[in-house]
Amino acid sequence: MDHIQITKATIADLETVQMIGRQTFFETFAESNTEEDMNNYLQENFSEEKVAAELSNTGSQFFIAWDDAIPVGYLKVNTGNTQTELQDNTSLEIERIYVKSSHHGKKVGQILYDKALETAQLQNKVFMWLGVWEENPRAIRFYEKNGFVAFDKHIFKTGKDEQTDIMMKKVLQ
Repeated sequence: MDHIQITKATIADLETVQMIGRQTFFETFAESNTEEDMNNYLQENFSEEKVAAELSNTGSQFFIAWDDAIPVGYLKVNTGNTQTELQDNTSLEIERIYVKSSHHGKKVGQILYDKALETAQLQNKVFMWLGVWEENPRAIRFYEKNGFVAFDKHIFKTGKDEQTDIMMKKVLQ
């Protein structure tokens, strides 16, 4: 995928991040959730206010994957107290690698993951971690292939529905 370009997102990319987030979350999880839970989650988590706050947070970085002029995915990483759980200064959290279904199997996820790894290495992080839904075997295999191992579980809420995420970690140093 030589034509996939990665750019660091800014507040000017708010609508692009919103659109990718809503589309990919819906594509991935709509079949496993009620319409009400899905709509509530999308409204709350991809609202203009929430995405603007995330893009403006200095502890988070977003990177957009472009196929020519079309945005096809994004990466969100967190450090320090911006991390959703561990908040360990020696770690980088991969909070999201979202890729449109039209680009599954085209290495976009790998390119975004490589950007997360590069970011962690530039910041001299000791390890990376993430949470992945226990019923998403494709994503679990992807992270295992990239050297992640399960170390814990946590609850992820989609609307009223509580789902279990497997927490995975990769030691870098």
